[in-house]
Amino acid sequence: MPEPTLVGGQVSRPLIHRSLSLPLTVQQVNQVKTAGNLEALRPALRQVYAQVETRRAREIRFVRQGGRWIGQAQTGWKVDRAATETALLRAVDQGDTRSSLSVSLLAPVRNVAWAAAQGLAHLGTGESSFTGSPEFRVHNVRTGASRVHGVWVAPGAEFNFNAAVGSVSASTGFRQGYVVTGNTLSVEDGGGLCQVSTTVFRAAFRAGLPITERHAHSYQVGYYGAPGLDAAVYAPAKNLRWRNDTAGVMLVQADWDIRAARLSVHLFGRPDGRQVQIATPKLSGTRTAPPPTFISDSKMAAGTVRRIDMPAAGAQVAVARQVKFPDGRTRREVLSSSYRAWGGVFAVPPGDTRLGKVQ
Repeated sequence: MPEPTLVGGQVSRPLIHRSLSLPLTVQQVNQVKTAGNLEALRPALRQVYAQVETRRAREIRFVRQGGRWIGQAQTGWKVDRAATETALLRAVDQGDTRSSLSVSLLAPVRNVAWAAAQGLAHLGTGESSFTGSPEFRVHNVRTGASRVHGVWVAPGAEFNFNAAVGSVSASTGFRQGYVVTGNTLSVEDGGGLCQVSTTVFRAAFRAGLPITERHAHSYQVGYYGAPGLDAAVYAPAKNLRWRNDTAGVMLVQADWDIRAARLSVHLFGRPDGRQVQIATPKLSGTRTAPPPTFISDSKMAAGTVRRIDMPAAGAQVAVARQVKFPDGRTRREVLSSSYRAWGGVFAVPPGDTRLGKVQ
């Protein structure tokens, strides 16, 4: 069967080969020859057809191979039963051990040829590390990333992070974890989701897209590396939104490497020749981190301590971005973030003398 791919804007149609075995006894062969039909093989044929037709149509996605992006879709398969059984009956009558299985191809709407016509190519990537994250946080990062993976954004439309992720609760697959609310650390469903919003934001920012809503975290989060390029979300009060100002449809993809603790978000669309320059973040008004605070954890043994959240210095951070278009237009902007100093949080067992005190 042909399975087209998109490489460098060009469509190729390599063939994939599959075969299935249909073991027949001498008795079955004689039954088919005597009856002149395949009714004796009907149960086995149904199993073969079901196996083939588990292959469903899947719209285009891009994968990195050898340093380049390759677009791959998947056609669904539907067995042409009449043609298949005519060929099989002939093969049994003639004593042949091979017979062709006829299959109709069911292409997805957003297939490789469609993507080539749209001019889809890689526009930008955002990355972040979740090294050192507790298990609940890793789970929520993966769950949140899976919700934005495969989102399409029409020309002129706005990407809405909270809408893409949907309800954040245990019933929708998220786990409880620590989140910063105001000046305290609390436990809520979806702790760690901002890792995903931050990574989506970085992809859009580096692709030169207009950012229509973005909120900095209240303090610098150690997971995110260089300050000024994070995006906090907390529905419904805080959201991440950006606009597709290109002439073509845009695809959002996410992938994660648990072993490397790395999250990546990629944007694909129709390139328009814009050039994006992002300056090194500039810090001012730096303030040292205060002493940590401590919270009680009934599961901890006496004399133990566990770090929940990293301390962070306060600062004002400015990140300049310049987007140049082929027609001579230039868009300049400064992304400003204000981070308060944060002492970090440690968990200790009940009765610890540090509880309720700032050390």
